[in-house]
Amino acid sequence: MLKEHEQNQNNPEQPAQPSLNDQMLRRLEERQHLIESGVNPYPTHFEVSYSSTDIIINFQEGIQEAVSVAGRIMTIRKMGKASFFHLQDSKGRIQIYLKKDEVGEAAYNTFKLLDIGDIVGVKGYTFKTRTGEISVHAETLELLTKSLRPIPVAKEKEIDGEKIVFDAFSDKELRYRQRYVDLIVNPEVKETFIKRTAIVLFMRQFFSRQGWLEVETPILQPIYGGAAARPFTTHHNALDMQLYLRIANELYLKRLIVGGFDGVFEFAKDFRNEGIDRFHNPEFTQVELYVAYKDYNWMMKLVEELFYQTALEVNKSDVTSFLGNEINLKPPFKRLSIIDAIAEYTGKDIRGQSEEELRYTAKDLGLELDPKISSGKIIDEIFGEFVEPKLIQPTFITDYPTEMSPLAKEHPSQPGIVERFELIVGGKEVCNSFSELNDPVIQRERLESQARLRQRGDEEAMIVDEDFLRAIEYGMPPCAGLGIGVDRLVMLLTGQDSIRDVIFFPHLKPE
Repeated sequence: MLKEHEQNQNNPEQPAQPSLNDQMLRRLEERQHLIESGVNPYPTHFEVSYSSTDIIINFQEGIQEAVSVAGRIMTIRKMGKASFFHLQDSKGRIQIYLKKDEVGEAAYNTFKLLDIGDIVGVKGYTFKTRTGEISVHAETLELLTKSLRPIPVAKEKEIDGEKIVFDAFSDKELRYRQRYVDLIVNPEVKETFIKRTAIVLFMRQFFSRQGWLEVETPILQPIYGGAAARPFTTHHNALDMQLYLRIANELYLKRLIVGGFDGVFEFAKDFRNEGIDRFHNPEFTQVELYVAYKDYNWMMKLVEELFYQTALEVNKSDVTSFLGNEINLKPPFKRLSIIDAIAEYTGKDIRGQSEEELRYTAKDLGLELDPKISSGKIIDEIFGEFVEPKLIQPTFITDYPTEMSPLAKEHPSQPGIVERFELIVGGKEVCNSFSELNDPVIQRERLESQARLRQRGDEEAMIVDEDFLRAIEYGMPPCAGLGIGVDRLVMLLTGQDSIRDVIFFPHLKPE
């Protein structure tokens, strides 16, 4: 085996393999010994009748119920003619008692070649040990998967009455890189992802019950739009054209409103070529919803009810712990315009200020700004630095300057302001909404203005999308749009401090 491994390393046509440690070499030898003795280390199937949790919950004293259970060996005590091990499945753990005289010599010899991490199937009956632990008395044992790489099992020791854990698989980055090991060794991690699925399922049902249609729109787009962000690019060989991974699905969903649907929504993977931190992953999930004949005031009420009902559904409570704060999601939420919020938290009234005046205000507050950014970005920087982190309880920030929201409809009584809101919770934005702009003449002016900002060096400014403009020239009814960051909502409702804790396989720097 070692010689073969060395040959692979020296052969440039073969990919390099990691060196094998003593434990892996031993497990490879065990695998070979099992094969030579007629045992298939990787059979095709095993019939399971109960999970570990089902066995424990349904156990009745004095009744030996026949069960069939499968899972991974997590602890093992090999003795003479009788042994114990703990089997872990997707629901929990159960102790297995194995006796040579009952499972037979061949099966018991197979057991002697097993290790922590191996996956086995057991058929037997339930009983309770002298120490009171509900267990399975094995009548048959079958190896289902031989594990070749040892898993990092934590060791426990009691010191002065306190349980101390040694060698725990606790390094955060390693857990993200090897999520498969994290899920084995820290099974409580599964609860976050089970809850994530429950959140998405409830939201999907919430929207569908209103009669709105779930749809799918293109991920590969010839023109990206719907948000201020830099895209990932790719190339389509057959068409010989550059395409972009979508940064949002807004413009395609609005095309469907033009086409006559009263309400459409999509749970989408979106991609933004931006930094990575506790709240940003370049590949993320959001749900976007568009409903005809509604505005942002109506959408605020919908968001209040959606967040409240989702919290009750998955947590059985409207209070959640997030970033060290107790968050109450019971409506109504506080509402504050972005201009009033900046005035309240900085003491600076920026209403009506020119770009030059805004730069002076930002400098007075101690902000260093890129000289290429425009008025809208300056306001966004001031808000993000001095206001957003202080908004802990759910707060709708409303009525943004037009330049910050080129796809939103202008406020009927406030020139230069659009009907837009963001919901801030725990100091972070979790959703964004507009009364959607449906005047094609003004929309063209807005997008052309964005194009001029791109010429000034703003890489996140939007591109003129002629097909989208053509669509709304056919007529789009009044419409309210909403985008919810699903990852951040899951963080909020599961109490996680990092987006990496709610994504199975987050993006990381190369090892």
